[in-house]
Amino acid sequence: MGEVKLLSLIFIIAVALVSARIPNEVNKRKAYDGFERDLPDIYMDTPELIEYYGYPVEKHVVETEDGYLLTMHRIPHGKDLSPAGNRSVVYLQHGLSCSSSDWVIMGPGKGLAYILADEGYDVWMGNIRGNLYSRAHAWLSPEESTFWQFTWDQMGRYDLPAQIDHILNQTGHEQLFYVGHSMGTTMFYVMGAMRPEYNSKIIAQFSLAPVGFMGRLQTPISYLAKFVNQLEWIADKLGINEFLPNSDLLDSIGATLCKDEAITQSLCSNILFLLCGYDSKQLNDTMIPVIIGHVPAGTSTKTIIHYAQEVNSGRFSRFDYGKVENLRIYGQEVPPDYNLSLVTAPIYLHYAENDWLANVEDVMDLSNKLPNVVEKLEVSDHDFNHLDFLWAIDVKELVYNNITMLMKKHLNSRLHSNRRQS
Repeated sequence: MGEVKLLSLIFIIAVALVSARIPNEVNKRKAYDGFERDLPDIYMDTPELIEYYGYPVEKHVVETEDGYLLTMHRIPHGKDLSPAGNRSVVYLQHGLSCSSSDWVIMGPGKGLAYILADEGYDVWMGNIRGNLYSRAHAWLSPEESTFWQFTWDQMGRYDLPAQIDHILNQTGHEQLFYVGHSMGTTMFYVMGAMRPEYNSKIIAQFSLAPVGFMGRLQTPISYLAKFVNQLEWIADKLGINEFLPNSDLLDSIGATLCKDEAITQSLCSNILFLLCGYDSKQLNDTMIPVIIGHVPAGTSTKTIIHYAQEVNSGRFSRFDYGKVENLRIYGQEVPPDYNLSLVTAPIYLHYAENDWLANVEDVMDLSNKLPNVVEKLEVSDHDFNHLDFLWAIDVKELVYNNITMLMKKHLNSRLHSNRRQS
């Protein structure tokens, strides 16, 4: 019976991975049974969404040390604010298989990028290697397997530093605020540990649904993690390098099956709940087709495998290549842990009791390893889940207002300090 379950799981995952190889197009303006007219947000890319709601937007391409070309999106000022002025900078970093659209798809007054822009900040949104906005390289093609040989280790070591340096060079600032969700926090801890010089470039870091240790993961993903070696073998043999890219087909499915009138809408929401924690009262069902129109945005299969390794080991460590390769790469048979004592930037951990992907005990373990956690902030809604940090109906009141208040506190403290020194 166990073998049957294992084979079934492997078959399902293999089919999902193969189906994920649908051609990817950033420009997705196609009409499906009139849904483009009724819900145009489904088919707009991030810059189009921002322009549609009357905000200024810029696109910036950044090259990493290892040649990946990343597209950043910027909202330089709020809708009704003057472009003049030396604004404080906020960098928003999306999570696993997501993109810059995470911060804007809920619309003005609800999406964090709009809220911060209207508060007077210069808002920059990163896109990590391999997602639909960053599928380019100086000398590699996404059609080559070599392009996809990365995890959140390389994202933290190369992608974040490249984007942070670009922002600071463009704005003339020496520091910025950093807000990350899920894998956006994982990458930050990697950067702080392996590129510790970047800690001084951060005014404060806000970790939404922090993911470092994952040994207590509660979702069905933890069951699949047990078969990570078999899944890695299948992906390698089939040449499946990209995991769930964004596609027009998924947009169409979301628009058809997840709209308000569809009897299948509850299935769409239940899939989200199954992975992230149940919280129906915080999910705006009307927005499900829009979310599915932008998520997933693609990543490498190796990134998923790295997380599965974390689930199995309970450690926060570098990628496990097996004993032989580990000896060659790391000089030891097991991958080394990231030295979190080097992550000295001020950090605020925002977590939730019902977050199945960022378990509270795992977050506490992370907190105990990080030397400069300023505050641990548990969301007061006990049903709040992993994706609610982005798309909950009350996320502004429950999370974002705290972030803007703490940012102002840091800026006021810096202002008073500068006055005393002068």
